[in-house]
Amino acid sequence: MLPARGRSDCALACVLGGDLASPRARDGTIGNMHPHNRGSATLVRAAAAIADFLIPPTCLACHRPLSAHDAICAACWSKIDFIRAPLCDRLGLPMPFDVGGPMISAAAEADPPIYDRARAVARFDGVMRDLVHNLKFRDRHDARRLFGRWLAGAGAELLADAQLVIPVPLTRARLISRRFNQSAILAQEVARITGRRYEPLALVRARRTPPQVGLTRAQRKENVAGAFAVPDSMRAAVDSARIVLVDDVITTGATVGACARTLKAAGAARVDVLALAMVTDAALVSP
Repeated sequence: MLPARGRSDCALACVLGGDLASPRARDGTIGNMHPHNRGSATLVRAAAAIADFLIPPTCLACHRPLSAHDAICAACWSKIDFIRAPLCDRLGLPMPFDVGGPMISAAAEADPPIYDRARAVARFDGVMRDLVHNLKFRDRHDARRLFGRWLAGAGAELLADAQLVIPVPLTRARLISRRFNQSAILAQEVARITGRRYEPLALVRARRTPPQVGLTRAQRKENVAGAFAVPDSMRAAVDSARIVLVDDVITTGATVGACARTLKAAGAARVDVLALAMVTDAALVSP
């Protein structure tokens, strides 16, 4: 279900023929438009102002009043531990110092992942954990545009020459009960922002698996082994493709690893992983 802000935007966009949440419709820049379009742009801006008055913008985390939608306040921003370089080139884990080139962490050296590279926006704790849980468990989709921008920034290197953006799929039963796939929402936003091809059905669940929450690292890996498949109708698209696989959280890498293994078995040339958050403390998941 769309939040109130989303419903008002959609309704106004349907009437006025535009996307009120897009920068082109909301940034006030109409000087370069064709004269015939300026009247429509002015009308869109006026409608957006009315929508802002009726549903004032608030922080997506703490709901404090803000001057713009699709944002978080400075206080909440300061509580997010964004992952920045230097990073492990394979796992995307923060590294203590920069050597001036690609670096491989001890964890990646000891147990190289089947996927090529992973990147995440932030550590999975504090405000970022709350934002992810709001999306995943509380049907809060109002942060999708912010998440899309964050993901596109964190995954810029992976997306530079990517051909396909694919979400980690849910089982049919879980999709019906939850009514949406949070990874698909994130992947769709990334594809929209970057112009990459979005293929939500390129990877499917071949069998049901118990939830990963509470499982050890070894149990997670065993739980998702052989759980994914590339449909015959999508094999031509996957073959030789450079793929960015999108998920909400990378915990041990077991799920995205199983997905990457399946995609590579179907002929994918490269599979990189992009997530909103990452568990960076190995002690949080027992071996």
